[in-house]
Amino acid sequence: MKLMEKFADQVIASGTYEPLDRIYVLNKIRGFVGDEDVEAKDDESVVSQLVDLAVKRGKIDDGQTAKEILNDQLYDLLTPTPSVVNHKFWEKYQQSPATATDWFYHLCTSNDYVKVAAIKKNVVFDKPTKYGNLEITINLSKPEKDPKAIAAAAHDTAKKYPQCALCMENEGYKGRLGQAARSNHRIIRITVGGQQWGFQYSPYAYFHEHCIFLDSKHEPMEINRQTLINLVEIEKQFPTYFVGSNADLPIVGGSMLAHEHYQGGKHIFPMMTASIKKELHFAEYPAVDAGIVNWPMSDIRLTSTDTEQLIDLGTHIIKVWDQYSDESLDIKAFDGQTRHHTVTPIMHREGDKFVLDLVLRDNNTNDEYPLGIFHPHEKLWHIKKENIGLIEVMGRAILPARLKDELNEVKKFWLGAENKIADNHLPWAKEVQSKIDITEDNVNEVMEQELANVFANVLENAGIFKDDAAGNEGWQRFVDALK
Repeated sequence: MKLMEKFADQVIASGTYEPLDRIYVLNKIRGFVGDEDVEAKDDESVVSQLVDLAVKRGKIDDGQTAKEILNDQLYDLLTPTPSVVNHKFWEKYQQSPATATDWFYHLCTSNDYVKVAAIKKNVVFDKPTKYGNLEITINLSKPEKDPKAIAAAAHDTAKKYPQCALCMENEGYKGRLGQAARSNHRIIRITVGGQQWGFQYSPYAYFHEHCIFLDSKHEPMEINRQTLINLVEIEKQFPTYFVGSNADLPIVGGSMLAHEHYQGGKHIFPMMTASIKKELHFAEYPAVDAGIVNWPMSDIRLTSTDTEQLIDLGTHIIKVWDQYSDESLDIKAFDGQTRHHTVTPIMHREGDKFVLDLVLRDNNTNDEYPLGIFHPHEKLWHIKKENIGLIEVMGRAILPARLKDELNEVKKFWLGAENKIADNHLPWAKEVQSKIDITEDNVNEVMEQELANVFANVLENAGIFKDDAAGNEGWQRFVDALK
């Protein structure tokens, strides 16, 4: 079958257009790719063939940005309009929240908004540590930045539209150099805290059904009582998903501090299954079970069916931590008017119970640790130098793509083969080699286990109260301050 005719049939079959609209759809495709048509190949997606044809006919540049824009414009023909998507979502929600999210997720994968093929390239495994299994991912799915986009950004002083990658205006946006194509993007309108918010999936997901809840207004992230109210409201609307917020300060926060948003999804992270190492009791909140979690980062877990008491106690902990200092442990709340304390709040459901993890964060620096006292230390930068955000707090490492090739060279070094091991990996590689007999049979297993061990060390570095006598005493002083 001819390429354009095959795609037109797929569009009609999707139900987005009526059969009588077939000529309109064909003309739309011709506008994108030119008049020439060819036989479709069965071993390659029709859309990718159409994009290649558009390049061949000179309709678009042979560049990353132009190809992405056309790819998403073509998939937009397969995607219902935003109003129809929202109507269908809420219609299915009447059956159950899971029915609605299942339908919406299927739409976002079938129309290539969620880049399933790219995500499959990621390296993913888990290995045991003293804190239970930790999850390791090497992120290979996100494309490299377009060199033309980088050059354009250097001379671009105009006000941005959309203002950031999370703004509602991204829905249906064609894209340009430095601004991702979003023609096939759809956002579900929801109400959170009495305000309009959006619900969407992440195109380059870090875990199953990785989603984003975003404020309809472009306003900075802020962690306070309203955050906890919002998390409870989202959990009530989407009980099969967890939801959490990155911290709202540099170093310990995420990469998108300018736009209020939360992340969620259908994944059980290692931290969620970690045990309580010390129970806490707050007499004023009798309906809340509380405890310090057996986790490398400093986490207080609150569990209750009474969401009002849960929010009240959570707010109390946030306010006390916001002002709390313990200089014997390099914990300092303020430098003048500059705030250094916040939390990473994460919530999930266990039946009728709401489970709130409050992970304490401190973004102080000093001469010894210029990137952060409670941040991966320099010894670990060869593996992980970036901020520890929400996902990594919960025990899933997001490691850079560079490591795939670099670690292959480390394995060659371990096996005594010719290699190009990077200088920054050499001390670690020698240390591992000195304690383990590495062979061709176990080299991959050793690499995975040692990466998990490094990630455990990364999380320990980011923890406020360390797992030692001084740390335990520090925990007790803070708990006393809470009471």
